[in-house]
Formats: sequence, C-alpha cells, structure tokens
Amino acid sequence: MPVIVFKSSQLLWVRVAALIFSCVAFSVATEGAFLPHGGMSDWCMFCWVFSFTCTLLVLLVELCGLQTRIPVSWTNFPITVACYAALLCLSASIIFPVFFIRNESHYARKTQDYRITATVFSCLATVAYLGEVSLSKARPGEVAGYMATAPGLMKVCQTFVACMIFILVSSPVSYKGYSPLEWCMAVYCICFILSMAVVVMCVGECTGWLPISFPKFLSGYGLLAVAMYVSATILWPLYQFGDQYGRKGSYAKNEIAVAVLTGLNLLLYLADLAYSARLVFISV
Repeated sequence: MPVIVFKSSQLLWVRVAALIFSCVAFSVATEGAFLPHGGMSDWCMFCWVFSFTCTLLVLLVELCGLQTRIPVSWTNFPITVACYAALLCLSASIIFPVFFIRNESHYARKTQDYRITATVFSCLATVAYLGEVSLSKARPGEVAGYMATAPGLMKVCQTFVACMIFILVSSPVSYKGYSPLEWCMAVYCICFILSMAVVVMCVGECTGWLPISFPKFLSGYGLLAVAMYVSATILWPLYQFGDQYGRKGSYAKNEIAVAVLTGLNLLLYLADLAYSARLVFISV
C-alpha cells in the first residue's frame, strides 16, 4: 500500500508540473512572441493547449473522484493522453525554435526572449509528460490496461507518426499522379484508421464489440500493417527519388522526411507485432 500511495503522489506532482509547463508555454507564446497566424505557429499552439486541457481534465476527475462516472476506461485514458501530450510537446519543442527562433534575429530582443522562454517550457512539459508515461506504464507481472503496455503505447506512436506524414504529403500534395504513391497514401490511411480504432476501443472499453477475440484481431491487424508498410517503405522512395520520377527543389525535403517516417512506422509495427505475439493481456 505505501508503494501505491507513493506512486500516486508522484503521478500527481508530475501532472501538476506538466500542467504548469504547458500553460506557461502557450501563455508566453500568446503574450509576446508575435507569431504569424496559420501554419506551424497554430500547430505549436494546438500542441500546448491540447496537452494543458487534457491534463487539467485528468487532474479534475481524479481529485474529485469521478473516475467511475466517466464513460471511459480510466486504466487506459490517462496514459493515452499523457503519451499523446508527450509526442505533441516534443514536436512543438522541435518545430517552434526551427521556425520562430532560428534565422529570426530581425525581431526585437524582447520578442526573441518570449520565444525562447516558450521553447524552454515546451521542453520541460515534454520531460514531465514522459515522466508521467514512465510512471504509468505497466511493469512486468503487473495487471494493467492495454494502453499501459508496450503495444498500447506503440499504437499511440503509430498514429502520431501517421499524422506527421499526412501533414508533410499534403503541403504540397506529393502523391497524386502515380498509382504506387497513391497506394502508399492508402497504406498510411488504412493503418492509421485501424490503429486509432484500437486506441478508441481500449479507451472506450469497446473491445468486446468485435466479432472475434481482441488478441486475434491485434495479431491479424499487426501482420496486415507490417506487410502494407513494407510495400510503402519500398515504393515511396523508389517513385519519389528515382531518376525517372524524382523531383527537385525544396519540397524534396518533405518527401525525404516522409520516407524516414515510413521506415520509423514500419519498425514500430514490427515491434508491436513482436510484443503482441507474446503479450498475455489481462483486462481490468
């Protein structure tokens, strides 16, 4: 019992720290960073505000003891939110200084200070959310929800990486005109939908609605996703960078990033499949 109380106390303070850091990040950026509207500035603001709002919701529910009245699985919801928040704040911590601090020396010193402060607190929020995930994830032999296990956390990472791919391929659209590239886009969409469906079913406690057992669904879907991502990992660079198809210019950076993220997601799906094959899932 003392160990459980100590862990709960640690989680509380880590969440409070994440709440404060994310709040300071978007407050400072709003107050004096003078960010342009649209594009990456809106993305960074969304990352911080979404993380702050979800963390505030989790804290209010737990402090008021309303877990049993919320129509979601409370063994899965908080860690899912924390994992998404960690990834969002991490992306903002990388994107914000690249777009709004580097090569932006023409702005007033005070504006630069606001932007640097927002970046620092974004990094601190990332560390706090990673700490929450580390404290909340399932330990060997521990009974926990699916999202607290390694495969569950990888589902979150898979959907996040897919979202990054969608952003990169849509501005400008870089997959139309060639059927293999359109197939790659279909791979990203299908696998994203299935991974997100798993996350939603676990958080909403809907896994019993499936016509087959949940572990069998995970195994079949994992094999399908790996096979599809193998094809995308081969076809995307072949048709984007081949002498006959490859295109030049600044937009080529987006295609390179998509190729790297495709390979990253393939590794995530392979690891997910390997874990799922040997995981004994106990539903709480």
